[in-house]
Amino acid sequence: MTMRPILCFGEALIDLHADGGDDHGFAASFRPFAGGAPANVAVAAARLSGTARFAGMLSHDRFGDFLLNSLQSAGVGVDDTVRTESANSALAFVTLDAHGERSFSFYRERTADLMFRPADFRADTFRDIAVFHVCSNSMTDPTLAETTREGMQRAHAVGALVSFDVNLRPALWPDDGDPRPLLWPALHLADVVKVSAEEFAWLAVDGEQAALDRLWCGRTRLVVVTDGGRPLRWFHPDAEGELPCYPVKVVDSTAAGDAFVGGLLCRLSELEPSPERIDQLVTDLPRLHATLRFASACGALTVTRQGSFAAMPCSDEVLTFMENQA
Repeated sequence: MTMRPILCFGEALIDLHADGGDDHGFAASFRPFAGGAPANVAVAAARLSGTARFAGMLSHDRFGDFLLNSLQSAGVGVDDTVRTESANSALAFVTLDAHGERSFSFYRERTADLMFRPADFRADTFRDIAVFHVCSNSMTDPTLAETTREGMQRAHAVGALVSFDVNLRPALWPDDGDPRPLLWPALHLADVVKVSAEEFAWLAVDGEQAALDRLWCGRTRLVVVTDGGRPLRWFHPDAEGELPCYPVKVVDSTAAGDAFVGGLLCRLSELEPSPERIDQLVTDLPRLHATLRFASACGALTVTRQGSFAAMPCSDEVLTFMENQA
C-alpha cells in the first residue's frame, strides 16, 4: 500500500555550527547545515518512509539553493516550495554546550520563510496528504500565522490529520508580547500536539490539567510531552501514560524533537490517520506504545550525530537501534 504523504509547512533555514575556537572562545569558522523545524520533520519523514513534502518559501540566494538541494537530496518533495528574489535566507547560529544541548542566535527579519501566503499553496497541495505538520515558528509573524491556520483548515477539509509542535523559540517573538494567546488558536486546530516538558510548563500557566482541558475543547486528541532522556508522557481525553526513553550520549540535540515528530507522524500515517483513528490507537496500548517508542528511538539516534538534516536516521537504522537497546 502506498502511503499518502506527510506535508510539512514553515521555515527552512541555515544552522551555522561553530568549528574550532581561539583562546577567547570565539569560533574559528562556522559550518552551514540545512535546518528549520518543519523542514527537519519533512527530512525525517522522507528518510523513514519516503513520502514527505515541504511547503515554504526559499530565497534565491546561495543558501536558498543549498536548502533546496538538501531537501531534494533527502528525498523530500519540493513541488510546494516557492522561491523569491526579494528576501534572504534566515540564519541560526547554533551553540552547543558540553552536554550537546543547543542554544540559538537567530537572524530572521524580513527573510524568505516569512513571505509565504495562501496564494502560494498549489491547487493540489492538500489533495492527497495524510498529515499536515506545522510549528510555532510560523506563528511569529501575524500574516504568516494566518496562512498557517488556513493551511491547517484546508488539511482538515480533505480529512488529513493536523500536527502541531510548539517548538518555542522565544528569541523569534517580540519582547513586549506573550505568545500564548497567539498560539492557542493554532493549538485548537491540531489533532496531535507535541510539546517539550519545559514548553508544557510554560503553556500550563493555570496547571497541566487546565491546559489539557483547554486543548480538549479544540480538535486535539493526542498530546505527547517529551523531556530529553527522561520518560515521555502522553495524554488523551480518556487516558494518559508515560514511557521510558532510550539512554544515549548526546552529541547535538538540535533536531531531536523534529526527529521524534517525524517518527511519530510516519507511524500515524500508516493508520490512514484521522481523529477517530487516534481514539482507536489509544484503546490499543501496545500499538500506541510501539508508535511512541519508535519516535523516541528516532530522536535518540539523531542526538548522537551533528546537524539537522544530516543527523536524521533511516528506518532500518532505527529498527536496528531498537533491537540493540531491547
